[in-house]
Amino acid sequence: MNLKEAMRIIHEEELQDYNMNEIRDNRENEVVLRCENDKWIVYVTDERASKITYSQVTYADEEEALDDFINRLRADKTIREL
Repeated sequence: MNLKEAMRIIHEEELQDYNMNEIRDNRENEVVLRCENDKWIVYVTDERASKITYSQVTYADEEEALDDFINRLRADKTIREL
């Protein structure tokens, strides 16, 4: 998946609570995608906006990171709808 496809999915599926490489502090209960030192990092935050221990995965490939990012956003949406 590329960035354009990821954005299309986010809008079509009305996914929310994410930070896609924005330069800002984390917010509570969000999925984060960051690019640092040519590596892609995906993790989630808790109700205090702290990174959840062991939730971080680092990828060398943007496509893999975007796949994980979208999967986590979909899972979050499913949980919220229960």
